[in-house]
Amino acid sequence: MFDKLEDLLIRYEELMSELGEPGVADDAARFKKLMKEQSDLLPIVEAYKEYKKSKQDIDDSLEMLDAESDEEMRQMLKEELNTAKERAASLEEKLKILLLPKDPNDDKNVIVEIRAGAGGDEAALFAAEIYRMYVHYAEGRGWKVETMETDEIGIGGMKAVTFMITGNGAYSVMKYESGVHRVQRVPETESGGRIHTSTISVAVMPEAEDVDVVIDEKDVRIDVMRASGNGGQCVNTTDSAVRLTHYPTGIVIYSQTEKSQLQNKNKAFALLRAKLYDLKQQEAHDAEAELRKSQIGTGDRSEKIRTYNFPQGRVTDHRIGLTLYKLDKVMNGDIQEIIDACIAADQAAKYAKMSAQP
Repeated sequence: MFDKLEDLLIRYEELMSELGEPGVADDAARFKKLMKEQSDLLPIVEAYKEYKKSKQDIDDSLEMLDAESDEEMRQMLKEELNTAKERAASLEEKLKILLLPKDPNDDKNVIVEIRAGAGGDEAALFAAEIYRMYVHYAEGRGWKVETMETDEIGIGGMKAVTFMITGNGAYSVMKYESGVHRVQRVPETESGGRIHTSTISVAVMPEAEDVDVVIDEKDVRIDVMRASGNGGQCVNTTDSAVRLTHYPTGIVIYSQTEKSQLQNKNKAFALLRAKLYDLKQQEAHDAEAELRKSQIGTGDRSEKIRTYNFPQGRVTDHRIGLTLYKLDKVMNGDIQEIIDACIAADQAAKYAKMSAQP
């Protein structure tokens, strides 16, 4: 591990030297690549430098202890030694986590698709609430949210909604939200006061670039039409809506949220790329049974990951056994504690798997 850390430290210093060269910013692609690598290495390098300092503090304290005869000074040196040892041990664990293999999609933006499941109108209402929860969470982090597709019902619910979150590291955080979310509460339409259980599904897909997925134009049929539903001037009077049909997979994308046909077409193709990339990822995922076992949950879209119990004001994440009694805050976007716990459990599982390997 430490040989690798030394190599990374040398590489970091090389990067800093390259970034300091005159005219490096003239080549935008190279400059972006160097900055990305430098940013990725910085946390590891900082932790490793702290670790080396702690090890040096240990050596210094031991050396002074050997030479010191005054008992009061020796006691102080022993305390400093213990502090340095604890710090070094903590940093060593941190470095092991930082060196874990990184998901290549972690830095990507995400496309999130929420669909109402069992529960009829109540499921659609809950889907709209979960959508708002994610919007609040994303905005709280300074991320941008852009709606791509919606299928609304008249009472404020959503049968389905698809939206993009643009922000640094969005996928590294949001990927833990994929799965089935269950709500337990008394619906507004329930006259008998009985608690109902409804479900929605959440799919989180990394935004795919042209290099990730190549779409053959012959494989896609493009239809244009007038948008349906509520709309302002021009929305329902021009052929602005776009529908894509991908022949090989049968995927159909419909985009009508923008007034411009070109904008809707771009959104539709972005969503199609994401879905095709997600299919490719899922196929690779399914083929790697051991990887599936090492992750938090199975990664299966049909897996029930969380329950929101309104009568008791609690949220339970079933993958990690975490229960919080702050449902109101969670529904307003305060989900960081849940996500942090998922990240920690995921890292621990990966570290245990890596440590078990010969």
